[in-house]
Amino acid sequence: MRIRGAWLLAMLALAACVGPSREKPRRPPAHRPPPVAKADDPRELKQCLADLGKYGAQFNVLPDRWFGNGCSATGAVQLVAIGIPVTNLGAMKCRTAERLSAWTNEAVQNAAMAWLDSRVVKIESFGTYNCRPRNGVAGAKLSEHGRANAVDIAAFQLADGRRITVEKGWRGPDANVRNFLRAVHKAACRRFAIVIGPDGDAAHYNHFHFDMGADGPYCK
Repeated sequence: MRIRGAWLLAMLALAACVGPSREKPRRPPAHRPPPVAKADDPRELKQCLADLGKYGAQFNVLPDRWFGNGCSATGAVQLVAIGIPVTNLGAMKCRTAERLSAWTNEAVQNAAMAWLDSRVVKIESFGTYNCRPRNGVAGAKLSEHGRANAVDIAAFQLADGRRITVEKGWRGPDANVRNFLRAVHKAACRRFAIVIGPDGDAAHYNHFHFDMGADGPYCK
């Protein structure tokens, strides 16, 4: 018992000599919110609106809006008509809208006549602005949809009554349909910064994603 008591006293004395730790407690890393988008250069926006008008597009210029989580719609328009109807078009940055108009009026119609012997009378989209991460994956970078800088194209309706979908046509049995879809996909790569289709990843099995983001050029 005496030995155990002496050992305990020695440990208490040693603790008193060492004293409390001087190391400061570590703070958890501060959460950094996504950067807030700046308003577009008014001169660039004016030029873009003029370019958009060259395709005979009808559109409404939208006021700049900033949302939470870094999402925004600045320098945006809503297309009313670009020669043929395109469904589900909401806020879209002007340059993205201008590129979509060029692609629709030039590449799409030419490819449709070349491979399908019919004009496209309507394009179906999955939409434009959507405040979400890329591919809807939590923790991923903000999608260009969250900046109103992207559009997803899903299907084409033809004057002869046929409906061509990316989902069924990209790897479907009709070679002409496959060639048409690959032609418009390739043409989009010459006009948009980033183009992703069914060969890009599993998330794009049923649509083409077009955007004008800074991470381009990328075409898959």
